[in-house]
Amino acid sequence: MTKTDTLLTEETATADLPPAAIKAIPVRHWGRWIGAAFVLAALAAIGLAFVNGDIAWAVVGERLTDGTFFWPAWETLKISVYAMLIGVVLGTLLAVMRLSSNPVLSAVSYAYIWFFRGTPVIVQLLLWFNLSAVFTYVDLGPLYRNEMNDVMTPFVAALLALGLNEAAYMAEISRAGIQSVDHGQTEAAHALGMSGSKTMRRIVLPQAMRVIIPPTGNEYINMLKTSSLAFAIGYGELFYVAKNVGTTDYSVMEMYLVVSVWYLGLTTIFNVGQYYLERHYSKGANRSLPPTPLQRIRGQLTAFRTPSKVGGTTV
Repeated sequence: MTKTDTLLTEETATADLPPAAIKAIPVRHWGRWIGAAFVLAALAAIGLAFVNGDIAWAVVGERLTDGTFFWPAWETLKISVYAMLIGVVLGTLLAVMRLSSNPVLSAVSYAYIWFFRGTPVIVQLLLWFNLSAVFTYVDLGPLYRNEMNDVMTPFVAALLALGLNEAAYMAEISRAGIQSVDHGQTEAAHALGMSGSKTMRRIVLPQAMRVIIPPTGNEYINMLKTSSLAFAIGYGELFYVAKNVGTTDYSVMEMYLVVSVWYLGLTTIFNVGQYYLERHYSKGANRSLPPTPLQRIRGQLTAFRTPSKVGGTTV
């Protein structure tokens, strides 16, 4: 056997051998662990301070479950839903007006958005509630006539202030969604003989929903918290009742903790709904849907499984 044959034989034998296993050594991130330990220690110190503070935790637990805040929570949900409906409908209309080629409609929409985004919600609440100082009666001729004090109740004032203010923000969200649809879609619809209004209803708005709906869910969650400002005009929502009960029972801090738990519970429920709403409307943008929280937890748990070898194969 020549030297060349020997070398070829060795190369053939080497090629038949399986590749050597790569031993990957993970990099240790000591800074992350130190930072995590510091954060946990800080959270434990804050929790311990509240536990040992002068707070009647028994009162907190009792008020959470005795039904005191069930009806105020319903009032909070009711005013939030109604105000959000006004905001969505009127905001969509304002967005269409803002994009209109008619200068009057566009200017009116811009002025509305400018005013309601530029003034605090609490000021708008007080303006509506004290409207009787300007107008004594609501006079619509033969249709309706009544005193302004009887018409502008705390519920109506809160509904108008929150709903009209939300419409200004929803107008900008809707405008962004409408402008996200390619202009070629509108041109194609017009080429098929569709009118402008029909094109907006059947072509543009259905496609714009993917951009509009997720931030709308975020706006509703914000509305739940903003509704607490209605306490300033005596509307019986969560914060108003908590403030009154705390003042009467000398348990102000306890009631603020109770109402915080209620708000956290409500916003958490709608946070979950918003997540799945965004996940649903991301179908057209992503090749694969993002994992749900349960899928993430399952993936983290299975990632800690120690790989085993069966017949030389890693499983």
